[in-house]
Amino acid sequence: MNLPLPIVEPVPVFTIVLFVIFFAPLLFNKIKIPGIIGLIVAGILLGPKGFYILENDTALKLFGKVGLLYIMFLAGLEIDLKEFKKNSNKSLVFGGLTFAIPMILGYVASFYFLYEYLNISITGEAFSDKIVEASILLASMFASHTLLAYPIVSRYGLLKNESVTVAVGGTIITDTLALLVLTVMISSTSGSLDSNFWIRLGVSLILYSVIVFIIFPWISRWFFRKVESEGVYQYIYTLAIVFSSAMLAEAAGIEAIIGAFSAGLALNRLIPHNSALMNRIEFIGNALFIPFFLISVGMLVDYRVLFSGTEALIIAAVMIVVANVAKFAAAYFTQKIFGYNIHQRDIIFGLSNAQAAATLAAVLIAYDIGLLNAAVLNGTILMILVTCLISSIVAERASKKQAALEATELIKIPESSEKIMVPISNPENVEKLIDFAFLIYEPKTKEPIYPLAIVKDDSDVEEQLIISKKMLDKVLIQGAASDIQMQMISRVDLNIAGGIVRAAKELSITDLILGWNGKITTAEFVFGSVLDQILLQTNKSVYVTKIIHPISTIQKIILAVPPNAHLEFGFDHWIRNIKRLAKQTSSNIKCMAPKDLQAVLNNKINIQKPSVSISFRDFEDWEDFLVLSKEMNQNDLFIVVKARTDGPSYNKAFDKIPKFLAKFFEHISFVVIYPEQREVGITVQQALSKSIL
Repeated sequence: MNLPLPIVEPVPVFTIVLFVIFFAPLLFNKIKIPGIIGLIVAGILLGPKGFYILENDTALKLFGKVGLLYIMFLAGLEIDLKEFKKNSNKSLVFGGLTFAIPMILGYVASFYFLYEYLNISITGEAFSDKIVEASILLASMFASHTLLAYPIVSRYGLLKNESVTVAVGGTIITDTLALLVLTVMISSTSGSLDSNFWIRLGVSLILYSVIVFIIFPWISRWFFRKVESEGVYQYIYTLAIVFSSAMLAEAAGIEAIIGAFSAGLALNRLIPHNSALMNRIEFIGNALFIPFFLISVGMLVDYRVLFSGTEALIIAAVMIVVANVAKFAAAYFTQKIFGYNIHQRDIIFGLSNAQAAATLAAVLIAYDIGLLNAAVLNGTILMILVTCLISSIVAERASKKQAALEATELIKIPESSEKIMVPISNPENVEKLIDFAFLIYEPKTKEPIYPLAIVKDDSDVEEQLIISKKMLDKVLIQGAASDIQMQMISRVDLNIAGGIVRAAKELSITDLILGWNGKITTAEFVFGSVLDQILLQTNKSVYVTKIIHPISTIQKIILAVPPNAHLEFGFDHWIRNIKRLAKQTSSNIKCMAPKDLQAVLNNKINIQKPSVSISFRDFEDWEDFLVLSKEMNQNDLFIVVKARTDGPSYNKAFDKIPKFLAKFFEHISFVVIYPEQREVGITVQQALSKSIL
């Protein structure tokens, strides 16, 4: 097959890029260099400035742009909104420092640097004005940066670390300011910088914010409720929102990367981290789009300028020194102000040091309008290469050390291993039960989730086994999509409840998640025969759920806690799970509890990680559920903490709760929690003697 260089046929081009994505990181990881550097170096060698094997054509530029937007979208999607708001002042400080310091140093260096080397290309009466304009543009280039090392930090599981949250927030601030400076300077150069410019910019930004942060989330919540089980459509819809936001950002006069980040923030509450959709987004981005972006960055680098004379080398050296010193100074001062350790400082520096997309945009625009010459353009490209290398290496080393430090701290506070079992019987609610399990699941336990199908041993057992196998196969696919390990269990037993309890004992299960149809069929039973028997025979945590809408779309958790709930053996455990649920869904918690219990709850919730937003309301009347139901809507999740009959927090009013839920909460999702007990409250023999089984 004749393949003249550069190769332009789609199939060979895509094949080469895939092999590069596969081999380059592996080879560089072997020599202890971050894999993303391998992709950048591969882009240098393959591109027009290297061996010219591939053309940096429209297709590669498209995928590269998509990869850049993907990085920014993931940053907005994975950021902890509670921590982001909590640390917003810190992000403002870092954003101000990482913008102001490079702008000042960049302007001073550029002014004298330009005067020394570039005055031959700037002549005429406007000589001094041109120098100032070029210096400001070049300084804005130093101020901006790209989250190139974000995938590295993500790989080490540090996205919830405060230093990462502050760095990401500061990135948006400095990039927005830098790109605004770029927009203003372009308008100034063209003579269109007037009052109309500022009015247009202000109005467009307001309209953009309304569309992205109000309309898009409203539409998305409706969409995810209607198309909850269609993974492909959910992913395509998410991409459509990302690129619509990026397109609208450009129309509003700001960069597309800001739009992609805004889309991540807008969808943050609707895409939990443990969900199948999040796994698809991360997998496709990390496997394809982001590597394409890194390769495209490498294709911009022209190593031949190293041998084209001293001017480009001097320019590049000055730019590299200014960029690295300015960004490190911002990270250093942020560390000192907020008391971070050196690893967190280096993480901030690693995330904020890489100059790529916005930097290149600024210098190319300045070059096109004649403010900078080819030597500065080449120097900028070399600076991009060096800062990307430094950023990746520093982020890799700092992330590894910080992750090890956090792992050591976790070992000091051991927690019992959590095992979740989800008995399934109704195909209509299987996905909702598994989704709920995902949202309270703690990945650090390394334990699988145990879906259990129990078939009663009677005449149609073979038919029921086939149905249960189909349900388990569906659950297996759901687990694979979420990248959470599942261990399927299928059993035949004479008694459904007994089979569930025996399986839970054999596997040392800590949490049972059960579905309920919300109907009271027999006055003697609390929930119905099977659920009642399970509650009577096990002392483990039990979650009786009726989830109407996808749980990822909830906005608020209404938590009802009875008196003496803190005396239950499983008190700490259910609090951790509720906080995990609130964290995953970015929901606020409204806790209704007796006044004397609120201080205990507040203290316990604030001590344990993760951090969540919680408010309290006095609540004593457990027969006032009609009023409660009128205060809730379909975006709320109602959680009731109950107790078994011999539990320290048991109240006779609890017996009426299932009837209240069935009557008044028909269209509202709810969960009833039975905390773990030290011993089973009522034995099977006792239950039989009371004729309730």
